Amino acid sequence: MLELNFIRANPDIVRADLTKRNDQEKLGWIDDLLEIDKKSRDMQVEINQLRNRRNVIAREINDIKKAGGDATELFKEASNVPKQIKEMEKGLDEIKEKLNFYLMRLPNVLHESVPVGKDDSENVEVKRWGEAKVPSFELKNHGQLAVENEWADFERAAKISGAGFYFLKGNLVLLDMALQRFAMDLLVKKGYTPITPPYMMNRAAYEGVTDLSDFEKVMYKIDGEDEFLIATSEHPMAAMFKDEIFEEKDLPLKFAGISPCFRREIGAHGLDTRGLFRVHQFHKIEQFIFCKPEDSWNLYTDLLSNAEDIFQKLELPYHVVSICTGDIGTVAASKYDIEVWMPRENMYRELVSCSNCTSYQAVRLNIKVRDKSDFKSKQYVHTLNSTAIATSRAIRAILENNQLEDGTVEIPKALRPYMNNQETL
Repeated sequence: MLELNFIRANPDIVRADLTKRNDQEKLGWIDDLLEIDKKSRDMQVEINQLRNRRNVIAREINDIKKAGGDATELFKEASNVPKQIKEMEKGLDEIKEKLNFYLMRLPNVLHESVPVGKDDSENVEVKRWGEAKVPSFELKNHGQLAVENEWADFERAAKISGAGFYFLKGNLVLLDMALQRFAMDLLVKKGYTPITPPYMMNRAAYEGVTDLSDFEKVMYKIDGEDEFLIATSEHPMAAMFKDEIFEEKDLPLKFAGISPCFRREIGAHGLDTRGLFRVHQFHKIEQFIFCKPEDSWNLYTDLLSNAEDIFQKLELPYHVVSICTGDIGTVAASKYDIEVWMPRENMYRELVSCSNCTSYQAVRLNIKVRDKSDFKSKQYVHTLNSTAIATSRAIRAILENNQLEDGTVEIPKALRPYMNNQETL
């Protein structure tokens, strides 16, 4: 979330940002937020004054009793002060609850480079790599191809788990594992530490890393428990250092998370229904960085470059798009997607999301870095994340882009060492 001090000092910046997002509802919150913030601070001053008065009265009563005087009036006042404090603290808690409601829902302030647009149709292409080819023969649907070759079973998975699940079999299991190891090896060589996170998180930690609407739209909750299945390893990696303070020498921290991901969202009928593109469960390697604020924009470029390196080595054509104000969501200050060419649809589809979240997650999670020149001075760190590879989507891209007329599929050269040097599926 945004720092309250930042909103107090820069309300016009926050308003301008919400105007760019065309978020009229939250734009209307700012005056009320500033008003109740001032009221809460005034009430806190009054409560502190009452606490101080309580202590003064206690000393005055003691002095009067020692002198043999009558402290009846002071005793009356002393009996009323705790009631006043309790009533004011109750009112302050109610005000703070409303203030926190606003703070938890206001979006991050966007970087000036973010294009203004109403929705994903107005995202802006900034780069294109590779040749987006349309084959001379009719491509088989990747799901159909997988079933015909006994690489996947969707019907039996639906029977025991429901739509949006699948069994991977044979060569596609090996391809899935090859993609994970290939991406992990590449990131380790670039200085990233591999992380296998917990696959469940409690709500308090989860609220620190994601848009609150995700609890209803995206995540699976464990019945009867304060636990949610993770939608990406980004989330537990971000929360790992909740309520901690880094020393400058320890940053940046670069992690490569590997995990299954669980999501309630599912594709519409058609290509997504019987296939691997938008599913409830998949594997992903995720890049994540904690850094000093002054380093985050350079590291943001590095994250995107790492993801591009992966798809260039896989020889999959893609373009990079800058996500506009109407599509970017709550947490990121800037976001780029890598969309890979899907020849059967004759279009690019998103396989990578790369975000600089600036201090937004760190404020919620209370993660700071200490200034080495001033031990008492601390500031919130910046957090960044990017997909390295989401294997189910990458498998679809390979099955379509590398499909031959006889139905065989060429394995990308970069993956062959991980698949016993096989050249085709």
